[in-house]
Amino acid sequence: MGTTILDTARPAEASSPAPVLLTVKEAARCLRIGRTTCFALIRTGELESLMVGGLRRVPADAPAAYLARRRAEQQAA
Repeated sequence: MGTTILDTARPAEASSPAPVLLTVKEAARCLRIGRTTCFALIRTGELESLMVGGLRRVPADAPAAYLARRRAEQQAA
């Protein structure tokens, strides 16, 4: 007889809200690039970021916006 595994995780609606800001490491993970490369994109202005106190943060929608720009550039070429 088969064993049934129940998913006991809480539904997505019940979990904490999606982050508004990402750390550079989290943004790099979203883009599947290294942290150093992510900082280079921030330094050149290709990836939006801001300072919160002394911490560098990336808006949660910035990685998707960066990818959309890159895709549009490649399609235009």
